[in-house]
Amino acid sequence: MLALLHGASSRETRLLRCSDTDSQHHTLRLGKRPHPVPLDPATWSVLDLCLAHRDRQRTTNPHVIVTKGTKAGRAAASTAYLSHVLDDCGYPPRTIRSTRLVDLGNTLDPKLVAAAFGMDPQAALIYLADHVDPDRLPHP
Repeated sequence: MLALLHGASSRETRLLRCSDTDSQHHTLRLGKRPHPVPLDPATWSVLDLCLAHRDRQRTTNPHVIVTKGTKAGRAAASTAYLSHVLDDCGYPPRTIRSTRLVDLGNTLDPKLVAAAFGMDPQAALIYLADHVDPDRLPHP
C-alpha cells in the first residue's frame, strides 16, 4: 500500500520504525521526505493491522516490519525480504513504486514530486514518459 499509493521505496518501508507513525494524525515519516505523509484510510488500516501483528510477536525491535530473523534483534528486515515479499502477486515493490511515480511525474510538476518525495530533482525526470497524452494538451 505504501508503494502503490504513496510511492514509498523498499528502503523507506524497510526502515520504517514504530516511532515514525502518528496515530492521532494518521501520518508517518518516510525516509528523507520533508513532511509527514498523511495516510488514506485504507493504508492506515493496513498499517494498523501490521502494528497489531507486530505487537503479538512480543518483540522489542523498533521497526514496523519484523521477520522471524529480526524478531529477537533490532535490525531492519533485509533488502531481499522486501524485494520478494510480493512475489505471489507478480509485481515487485520497485515496479509498483515506479508506476506511481510515473503517474505523479506526468500529472504534476516533476520538481514538486521530487521535493515531496525527498528526491533529487534530476531523479524525478527518469519517470517522465516519452509520450504526451493529446487530451492533456491545450486546445487551440
